[in-house]
Amino acid sequence: MPKNTHKIAIAGAGVLGAAALAFSVVPADAHTTTTDAVSSSRVAYSTEPVRDVKGSVTDQLAGSNVKVEAIESKKKAAAEAAAKKKAAAEAARKAAAAKQKAAAEAAAKKKAAAAHKAREAASRSVKRAAVRPVAAKSYANNLDGWIRESLDIMKKHGIPGSYDGIKRNIMRESSGNPNAINDWDINAINGIPSKGLLQVIPPTFNAYHVAGTSWNIYDPVANITAACNYAADKYGSMDNVNSAY
Repeated sequence: MPKNTHKIAIAGAGVLGAAALAFSVVPADAHTTTTDAVSSSRVAYSTEPVRDVKGSVTDQLAGSNVKVEAIESKKKAAAEAAAKKKAAAEAARKAAAAKQKAAAEAAAKKKAAAAHKAREAASRSVKRAAVRPVAAKSYANNLDGWIRESLDIMKKHGIPGSYDGIKRNIMRESSGNPNAINDWDINAINGIPSKGLLQVIPPTFNAYHVAGTSWNIYDPVANITAACNYAADKYGSMDNVNSAY
């Protein structure tokens, strides 16, 4: 017997069993009647093969797979979207941090440049102050001023002498007259009269002239300085001179 026919026979037997059961379930006081129609009826067997059963199951499984794939695809798409969103947020955070860092570095550079500029300005100010010429010392145009100016020049050149020693000899030699001239002593007789505050003869003035002073023998400061330079050489200092020298 073909397999499909066997399956139909089993199905038919199932139907007959159900029918028999239906007829046998009756009340206890009822009479059971069995008709010949039921017992004599024939079971029809189909010889047609069962079609499309396997195809239907396959289609159902395929549909289930499509649904699963669709769900997985949605999940994957959602995960990718979330990852992209997270990546975008991280990129934005890094960009903001980089911008903040760049701003901080720019501010630091600006501050450092300003500090450097201030230091340079201060340094230039100090240098200007260091090279600023000292105002020339002023002296009175009188005997006191002449002596003081001569003493400062003598100090620079290491020539000894004191204010009192110089003034004392000036007063004895010329009474403080820078244009005084001796026209009667031996020097005058020899044609080289003594001149100026400390009565210096021209050869002595020229020989002991001090650099930075005038070459005019009547110049008060030049006359005092040259005479003190001569006295230091001959007597150790003008302070040691108490008479004509």
